[in-house]
Amino acid sequence: MLRTLLSPRLVALHLLVIGVLVSFTFLGRWQLGVFESSGAPRRAPDPAPVAVTQLTQVGRYVGVDAVGRKVTATGAYDAANQLLVADRVADVAAPGGRAARGDGFWLLTPLRLADGTVVPVVRGWVSSAGDPATAVPEGPVTVSGRLRPAEQTDDVQRTGLLPRGQVATVSTAELINMWPDARVRDGFVVATAQEPPSRVTPVAVPAPTIGGGLTWRNLAYALQWWVFALFAVYMWFHFVRDTLRGRRQEPATPESAGPAAPMEA
Repeated sequence: MLRTLLSPRLVALHLLVIGVLVSFTFLGRWQLGVFESSGAPRRAPDPAPVAVTQLTQVGRYVGVDAVGRKVTATGAYDAANQLLVADRVADVAAPGGRAARGDGFWLLTPLRLADGTVVPVVRGWVSSAGDPATAVPEGPVTVSGRLRPAEQTDDVQRTGLLPRGQVATVSTAELINMWPDARVRDGFVVATAQEPPSRVTPVAVPAPTIGGGLTWRNLAYALQWWVFALFAVYMWFHFVRDTLRGRRQEPATPESAGPAAPMEA
């Protein structure tokens, strides 16, 4: 049997099937990767900056389409009401609270606009509450940044009671209570630039994204390639089996039957 399995014709078949299996497996894995990546969020169109007053209002939530949009705002900071958002890193998408305990603070400063309304602005990040960069610039400023929706008060696992002047989240509902004399617009702006320039470390904020749609066709292609691979194994098995059966059923040759008996005189 071993001699049959190692015959030139079957060896060529073995190598062909191995090549088919490797190729079809990788082709299926490639199509599966395309399927998986199709569901990943994609970068949405990023329009030119607009005034923050076009996308935010007092007493009305920030729209889904406005999240991540570039905005500008001109006004004056209210230094007396600045807050520190505790246990945060310099990335708006990173988890805060207990997950970032002791990592630093966001500088959350109310920016009073010309119409008297207030926009919460995350001016930047500092490593400690005593950092000199927490000082609020005086006079009119123009802030450029991206709009974010208000955080929920339960968005982070809190580390306990915070000192006066610190908060755990940028929650519009909470800010209304802490700034009772202000007409607070919903959401907040994460500053990416400021005039005059700021010396604080900016907080990274992502551009808007849209959810991807899974391309089920690629998943079907992946399964198809793997079915082809299994079919190749099936055909190889049957071909080898039939070849072995055929060799067993071949009539014995005179040589294999042994020497003939001598004839009697």
